[in-house]
Amino acid sequence: MYSGKFLKYPLEFIRPSGTSRGVLTTKTCYILKVWDTENPSVFGLGEVSIIEGLSFDNPQKLEEKLLWLTQNLHLSKEEIYVFLLDFPAIRMAYEMAILDLSNGGERIFFKSHFAKGFQKLNINGLIWMGDKSYMLQQIEEKLAQGFKCLKLKIGAINFEDEVEIIRSVRERYCEETLEIRVDANGAFSVEEALSKLEILSQLDLHSIEQPIRQGQWQEMALLCEKTPLDIALDEELIGIHAPEEKQRLLETIQPQYIILKPSLLGGFQSSMEWIQASGTLSIPWWITSALESNLGLAAIAQFVSQFYNPLPQGLGTGKLYQSNLDCPLVLNGQELAYDPSKNWNLDALKW
Repeated sequence: MYSGKFLKYPLEFIRPSGTSRGVLTTKTCYILKVWDTENPSVFGLGEVSIIEGLSFDNPQKLEEKLLWLTQNLHLSKEEIYVFLLDFPAIRMAYEMAILDLSNGGERIFFKSHFAKGFQKLNINGLIWMGDKSYMLQQIEEKLAQGFKCLKLKIGAINFEDEVEIIRSVRERYCEETLEIRVDANGAFSVEEALSKLEILSQLDLHSIEQPIRQGQWQEMALLCEKTPLDIALDEELIGIHAPEEKQRLLETIQPQYIILKPSLLGGFQSSMEWIQASGTLSIPWWITSALESNLGLAAIAQFVSQFYNPLPQGLGTGKLYQSNLDCPLVLNGQELAYDPSKNWNLDALKW
């Protein structure tokens, strides 16, 4: 019989990180622990990672739902999923904990060449919003580290300044040398979006994530049809639960790419449903973290490593926090690896 408990584990950013929704200094995080009562020394861990203002989960009810989960682990997975339908981050943590436990409680969520140390994942370098000098400083740091793909958060400062920043990089590095993605987090209005995409398309960008606010299916479909720059859906996928509804969204909008954030979508089973739906329409995808600690990041990296997906993944967030968990993840430039000879240090989790 399963038993469980949870604790709050706040994450503090090493330096404030800007998005179109404001500047992040801390992030809500809970760690879920699950074990079999017949062998309590072996346990699985899962992470509840939410971004307030973006995650579907109601932050005021997280602890209430987590308490319910720890008291109802005897229920079937299907029953638990139904009860936690509106709490995708908790579903993700539950999935992680059960996978970890079933694989021996060693933080191996998916057995793969990556988890055995034989595979590396290419990732993009993330450039946070800020003033022009700060964004250029970050870009220089990532280029010096050997990144061949950068993702720039845009939409918070003057658009002309953002274009100038990208143009200054593009003048030094052509698209064959450096891939540039931009993420607007829904910052453009419907009326201005196409004209801004026209301007951005002249900078030889790879794609733009979520140019307009989610929930505007017909407007986004028209934008994807007319766009001169490939569009990747991101926030648009949040809150869509049924497989048939996922299929309908993709058939309606017909995006050039989709981006999966398992903690915002309800875990790995839900992410697989998006992968299957996108596959029927030949829509490529990549996966990104929802600013998880190293625990969630390791699980997502192990998940995506099971697929042959040559696109750079959005998994370069492991060094964001002062209070992260020491783990076998190793980041070397644009390559993320897993060193099974290194141990997890869970001393910071005060159960």
